[in-house]
Amino acid sequence: MSVIIAVAPGCSGNQSALNPHGAPAIHVEHLIIGTVAACTAVWILVMVILGLALLRRRRAAADSAKSEARLTMTVVAAVVATGVIIAGLTIASFYTTRSIGGPESAALTITVRGQQWWWQIFYASSGATPGFQTANEIHIPLGEDVNIRLESADVIHSFWVPSLAGKQDLVPGRSNSLLLRAEKPGVYRGQCAEFCGLQHSHMAIVVIAEAPVDYERWAAAQRGDAMVPADPDAAAGQAAFLAKPCAACHTVRGTPANGTTGPDLTHIGARQTIGAGLLETTRGSLAAWIADPQTLKPGNNMPMVPLTSVELQNISAYMESLK
Repeated sequence: MSVIIAVAPGCSGNQSALNPHGAPAIHVEHLIIGTVAACTAVWILVMVILGLALLRRRRAAADSAKSEARLTMTVVAAVVATGVIIAGLTIASFYTTRSIGGPESAALTITVRGQQWWWQIFYASSGATPGFQTANEIHIPLGEDVNIRLESADVIHSFWVPSLAGKQDLVPGRSNSLLLRAEKPGVYRGQCAEFCGLQHSHMAIVVIAEAPVDYERWAAAQRGDAMVPADPDAAAGQAAFLAKPCAACHTVRGTPANGTTGPDLTHIGARQTIGAGLLETTRGSLAAWIADPQTLKPGNNMPMVPLTSVELQNISAYMESLK
């Protein structure tokens, strides 16, 4: 019992396949439990047979023919049972995989594009409602099917939010789909599950499941242009941002900055983290990232832009104001 108590906490939390809060994740959990149960039953049976064999007395030579026939029947039964178990697990895996695929009829489609090492996220337009772009953070309405379309801009990545969905690869030149659905509000952490380079372990993603009315409020704010900075430091930071190479790589809607190499920063101040889950979004962490991104996340594609201390303070104030 003490072992179970010690291990059980590792099966909970906002990044656990054994703590599901959505239909796709529940299907995966059932497959895991079924596979473990089948393997456990086979192991117990093998151990019982092994124990009986070790305890069995040697029979007389006269019984050797009967023993040989019994052994043959046992082996044949074991082979048949093995085939049935493997076939059963294969079929269960097949139907589980089909159940977690992205439905084309979903009301909301989100395209997630893997980059080294962050997630570029596109919310599709709907009629007259324009789409928008964000990074490393997905918001979804509670209790609704969401079709996640997965793409890669460079190498193979893997999208995995264990509490909400199964795992699906992002392959360059190909589009895969995944069903995402949350039945309980909360913040769910995901991770790239395919080694994709130096900073693979620092490629997290957050999914925020909220009531439909809260989701619509968030989406409406995301569609809007960046706020005009009212604070003098932030206003000076905007001028410095547009004058430096930052604007060539990043987009801030409502300004001349329209770069596409790096994440869209239009509402970066409203995101929970920066650097794909590396740091909490604060003015201090923004300043640290802008000052020396290679020290915080070696190998990423953002160069170090020479800035004075005043420019650094002002640009970090501007980034924090973008909510």
